[in-house]
Amino acid sequence: MGHSFIFDAERAAEVVERRTGVSRREFLKVCAATAGTLGLPAGAEAAIAKAVAAAQRPSVIWLHFQECTGCSESLLRAEHPTLEKLILDVISLDYHETLMAAAGHQAEKARRDAMAANKGKYILVVEGAIPTKENGIYCKVGGQTAIDMVKECAADAAAVIAIGSCASWGGMPSTIPSIPGADSSPTGSSSVAEILGKPVVTIPGCPPNPYNFLSTAVHFLTFGKLPATDKLGRPLFAYGRLIHENCERRAHFDAGRFAMAFGDEGHRKGYCLYKLGCKGPETYANCPTIGFGDAGEGNWPVGCGHPCIGCTEQGIGFTKPIHSLAKLKNAVPPQQYPRIVEDQGQGASFASAAALAAIAGAAAGGAAMLTRNMGLSHKAEELEKAQDAARNTKSEV
Repeated sequence: MGHSFIFDAERAAEVVERRTGVSRREFLKVCAATAGTLGLPAGAEAAIAKAVAAAQRPSVIWLHFQECTGCSESLLRAEHPTLEKLILDVISLDYHETLMAAAGHQAEKARRDAMAANKGKYILVVEGAIPTKENGIYCKVGGQTAIDMVKECAADAAAVIAIGSCASWGGMPSTIPSIPGADSSPTGSSSVAEILGKPVVTIPGCPPNPYNFLSTAVHFLTFGKLPATDKLGRPLFAYGRLIHENCERRAHFDAGRFAMAFGDEGHRKGYCLYKLGCKGPETYANCPTIGFGDAGEGNWPVGCGHPCIGCTEQGIGFTKPIHSLAKLKNAVPPQQYPRIVEDQGQGASFASAAALAAIAGAAAGGAAMLTRNMGLSHKAEELEKAQDAARNTKSEV
């Protein structure tokens, strides 16, 4: 990093220290962590520091609809920065039903005043799904339906962020009950994008990691625009890779070591949870690579021994049974599996020659090994392919 970048960052840190009491060291650590989370190049932490210190705090209007408030609860437990530093120094949280002191008419007046004073500049954050059946009567705030309120607030917003799986794609409220004739959820729960009829930035998860939201907000503050997203509106810095790619149990998957039942030897040894229904191979999120709530790295499902349920993916989370096998997208284990401990040394010996012969024999049966280790999912795929081939042959005849 150049001297000018360092100078700018230190000056910004001094401003923040005088304003909030946060030490320069702590502030610069926050900026560096945010830049790293976003995947920004060297020197970006200085730009973030300068923006946070000098720019006017963006107004944030945070709406609550069909949700459990888990997204807000996860934000309450963020440590870098803590919530009070976030809402007092980084952003101006002008409306949030759970956190604001005002209530009733005072709360709604505060929302409308903030929207008028920051027209075209405020960030709208929506937590929770939006019911659509019977004109949206199943969720009202201040006499307005959720549909009317989100449309009103989005009209003059500089950016719209759907936080949590409920707001991103319907989440748990959109689950179709298993009763005869049911074709939708009881309240017709929908995502923010469906209601507005346009793409929005989505930060799915149940709940999502608070740093994914904080980094998105800081990116907007620093660069005046939201980060790059995938086709579903998810920021690429957080949802650009499969959980499976960075999972701490990935080596066991590649080696064919799986827990077969909760509490068995493989489960106790930390083996891969694929056979127990882990959806990591088909779920995009950064859960393995970023700590959740500063409570250690063992505080996400796979870290504490439970399969990922795919809560960031529509059609997987709250839809696929927990025990069903994931569909492998781009990670297939090798046909030859290494042993847990490999012999090391130089030169050939009778024992090593015998070992090579054994390996050659194992390679010959590699396909059978793969089928056995991967379980029923690949068998089902093979059956599906055979059925497709039979149908194609029949149509040709």
